Amino acid sequence: MNFQTERKPLRIAETVPESIVDGPGIRYVIFTQGCPHGCPGCHNPQTHDFSGGRDADMKEILAQISGNPLISGVTFSGGEPFMQAEALAPIGEAVKKQGKNLMIYTGFLLEELQKMEVPGVQRLLELADILVDGPFLLEQRDLTLPYRGSANQRVIDLAKTRETGRLTLYRSDYEDL
Repeated sequence: MNFQTERKPLRIAETVPESIVDGPGIRYVIFTQGCPHGCPGCHNPQTHDFSGGRDADMKEILAQISGNPLISGVTFSGGEPFMQAEALAPIGEAVKKQGKNLMIYTGFLLEELQKMEVPGVQRLLELADILVDGPFLLEQRDLTLPYRGSANQRVIDLAKTRETGRLTLYRSDYEDL
């Protein structure tokens, strides 16, 4: 796999300035470009090609995030965000300084990411509050699940996981309804 190992421009497919489906609250979403997983039935197949998309304007993205008081958090989706962890980390740091939360979607399992010695991966994990991990599996597709597309994927509360030292799943307010 070709992880980004040095600081390069962030390659994105698109951004969504206000989303209510890509995590809790109103979120700014960055869809990264490039994914090695190639999950059959993927919701974003246009993001798989590493040579597709465009270079991101980081100042513009950060201005859009900070300029919208309705945004409660930012979501990194894809593509595969961890393939560009080094480029995403400064955005994650800026988001956290603004008091917003950070959610990341990945086709990797948390345990795989924790073992990686790739620049930026551990840094990005430390910044993230919520992680949706695991590949999308078409045979386990379930559109009723909050924040994920297939039943094998986990929505992990990384903040609580770090606090307790035990993997803790995220519970949204509406899961109790």
